[in-house]
Amino acid sequence: MVKLNIDGKTVKVLEGTTVLKAAEQAGIYIPTLCAHPQLTPYGGCRLCMVEVEGAGTLQPSCTLPVTEGMQIKTNTKKILDARKFVLTLIFSERNHFCMYCQVTDGDCELQNAAYDESMTHWPLQPNWQPYEVDASHKFFVLDHNRCILCRRCVRACNELVGNFTLGFKERGANSFLVADYGVPLGESTCISCGTCVQICPTGALIDRQSAYQGKEREVDHHLSVCVDCSIGCQRDVLTRDNRLIRIEGDWDTPLNHGLLCEKGRFEPLAKECNRILTPLVRKDGSLKAATWDEAISAIIEKIKPLTGKKEKGLAVLASSRLSTESLALIDEVFNQGFEAAIVTSIEEDQTSSVAAEIAKELGKPFESKLDVLKDTDIALVLGADLATDHQVAGFFLKRQQASGTKLIVAGTKENRFIDKANLKLQQTKGTSLDLIESLTAALVELRKAKVEDLKAADALYSSSEKTGLAIDSLLKTAEYLSSAKKPVIVYGKGFVSNNNKVALKALLEFAALIGKNGAPLVGVKGQANSMAAAQLMLVKPFKADSVQAVYLALSDEIPTRKLTKDLENVPFVAVHAAYSSQLTANADVVLPAVIWAEEEGHYLNSDGRLQKNVKALESPENVSDTVTTLQKIAELLNIKAKGDWKSQLLARVSSVEITQG
Repeated sequence: MVKLNIDGKTVKVLEGTTVLKAAEQAGIYIPTLCAHPQLTPYGGCRLCMVEVEGAGTLQPSCTLPVTEGMQIKTNTKKILDARKFVLTLIFSERNHFCMYCQVTDGDCELQNAAYDESMTHWPLQPNWQPYEVDASHKFFVLDHNRCILCRRCVRACNELVGNFTLGFKERGANSFLVADYGVPLGESTCISCGTCVQICPTGALIDRQSAYQGKEREVDHHLSVCVDCSIGCQRDVLTRDNRLIRIEGDWDTPLNHGLLCEKGRFEPLAKECNRILTPLVRKDGSLKAATWDEAISAIIEKIKPLTGKKEKGLAVLASSRLSTESLALIDEVFNQGFEAAIVTSIEEDQTSSVAAEIAKELGKPFESKLDVLKDTDIALVLGADLATDHQVAGFFLKRQQASGTKLIVAGTKENRFIDKANLKLQQTKGTSLDLIESLTAALVELRKAKVEDLKAADALYSSSEKTGLAIDSLLKTAEYLSSAKKPVIVYGKGFVSNNNKVALKALLEFAALIGKNGAPLVGVKGQANSMAAAQLMLVKPFKADSVQAVYLALSDEIPTRKLTKDLENVPFVAVHAAYSSQLTANADVVLPAVIWAEEEGHYLNSDGRLQKNVKALESPENVSDTVTTLQKIAELLNIKAKGDWKSQLLARVSSVEITQG
């Protein structure tokens, strides 16, 4: 620990702490613009200058490490004059006309800093030169007039996301934010994660959805969890007058540290679908508006005779986007109580189900937490496209490449993430098991002097022929993995397709051979609650020709064409859905459902974290949530449900240790 004095207050902090952090821990405020808790200290804006005893000039507190006995002052006249001078220069460089900016009056850090220094006007006139506005991006706008050259956006794109899209051209006051080599943002390599928008301290980067829809002090905040994939990033949902304003990452969360992807930040607000607002019952060949009692009675009339019937009975299908409470109630009512022919989820991704089967056989979890992706020197990614799915997990790996982390990507299908790889294993033939056998043979060949396995070379040549992978690439992979101090293996749906339990078992054995202690294994699962569906054993295969009726709890997604086609010839189909689709148009009964922002419930992410999605909006008057609807159906079927979802969830060994929050 280091002891120092700030404004007459004795402070003890860890060695290596900056003066700015030390002051924050002591409750002493020092203004900043370029600094951010998730970014490496930069020292660009010079607003955080402090006086240090013995130093001839003011020092930037954000980059200055503490030393024993240091004497610091943060609010002398010299410092206050310097702050006003810095702010004056910033305001004079561009056109910061607050009355025209959507982040004024509370949301702008530049304006707030000026108010803190009692600035009410510009001591220097701006240069009055208009700067261009780039509106080419579908989700946000870049206004160079508002830019203060703090480089937060550039650093966030590099350090947090690892995409390296943003940069600056020219120097000094002539510096301009550019994407790639000066192309419009909408034509650049930007992946629309929106991290740059959220981290911008001014109105230089604004998202189209929330622009001019209310200041931060005029909105309601709902700390919640993203339900758009199984990573389960925590986020802040901002609403006003029961209307979605914007979605931001929570910088303080231990999982994603404020990071979100396009699917979690922008797409939920940009979704344009026809909402179902009243129950519908098919009469005389067409769907007619009905009351809830009429619609549920129509369902009960058709399914009650199928109670306990395993052949040509009732199939109950559930979306993996539903909350754990909903999934557990579906299992309790229809599987245990009704004894339906089949109760399962509609998700076709088998990552969760295969992992759950192996965990059951082993009697213990075998996967690691996502945190291992944040601190690894070699990552082998198998059958997962982390540029398209589970993007935040991809961010964890991409951003480390700049500091030397090697990325090896293998798979048989088209994979955008392979473009980021240091080593690409584009398998042209064979199965996932063939791939693991090839990598195992390469690892053994590399160590054959120690293990004295004379067949290793022959096995390597044979495996190379099976997979179409070059022997040099296999040996290079083995070399990387053998030399790694912190290796990690990530697998996804492409690896376990076709219920490939044998391949996953082989991968476990291969992981144990790597390094001294083996390599941790991380499985990126499918939809938001696919882990919970697997825990509740709602992962059975479904055949439409084996049932007489289907009850589908669909949540707020649009069903796949395959599912729509599969249900076309089922005699009776009831659907609980938020949006109209071809499937609801074909159904016999349609019940209006809530969307993700209108329902509260828990989700089990691929990390094993049990997290709560908080209700952010009130649902339309005649729309019901899944749990309430299921309770009504259970009551009419004379089925008593306990609703003890947590016990149901924990009754089975999970592939990764389940933790709260």
